[in-house]
Amino acid sequence: MDNEATQSRTVFPLRLAYPFAIEHGLEQDADAIRTMKIEWESSYTSSVRRGYLIELFAANGILDEFLKESWPEGLTSWGQSRLRRWRAIKDRYQGFLSGRQNTVDADESAAEDQFAAEADLRDFLAKNLDRVEEGLRLYEKDDVRGVEFEIDDGRIDLLAVDKNDRLVVIELKVSRGRNKTLGQLLYYMGWVDAKLGRGPCRGIIIAREISEDLKLAVQWTTGVSLFSYTLSVTVDKVV
Repeated sequence: MDNEATQSRTVFPLRLAYPFAIEHGLEQDADAIRTMKIEWESSYTSSVRRGYLIELFAANGILDEFLKESWPEGLTSWGQSRLRRWRAIKDRYQGFLSGRQNTVDADESAAEDQFAAEADLRDFLAKNLDRVEEGLRLYEKDDVRGVEFEIDDGRIDLLAVDKNDRLVVIELKVSRGRNKTLGQLLYYMGWVDAKLGRGPCRGIIIAREISEDLKLAVQWTTGVSLFSYTLSVTVDKVV
């Protein structure tokens, strides 16, 4: 059983981060983050503060120390994805303040609100790859699993093996799959063929909605398939 999947998931603890910053001589910076007035179109106020604190700790070389001491989940692949998410939200806020175009599509932001995070989709599919394709299973070798599989310049959402023992690179998007998603996937596929062999591998893009330009692009691409997903929620009365 995956230990990370069984851990109780919490969030980056602000109540511990502020005193930690003060202990390391960053009282002025921490106080500025804690008291900053955040006004924008999103409700991610606490996430913005987390993003600023994470970057503050990283810039001062104390992020790993804080994670080990106060939020060990941050050292897992799930925690690392959350750290990246909070930093991205902080960047969006800075873009809002400077009047720049929001770099994250509005539909993706809404999708994150409804679905929690791309990590949730990834974790579900990692345990249910047969729902994507019969015989599909997660890549595993030497205690390395194909969830957020690290490569030279990025991470593959899911690396799988099909029923013919062929490697399959899976890229996930909680919103709409676009052309840039295809470029990223092709780089990952090239890396897998060059570094892991057993090629040529296949590629799959799974998104809530597939754009027309992506459909057109994939028609001229060998070995890539497109899938869309829908959500189903069951509510059970407990008390």
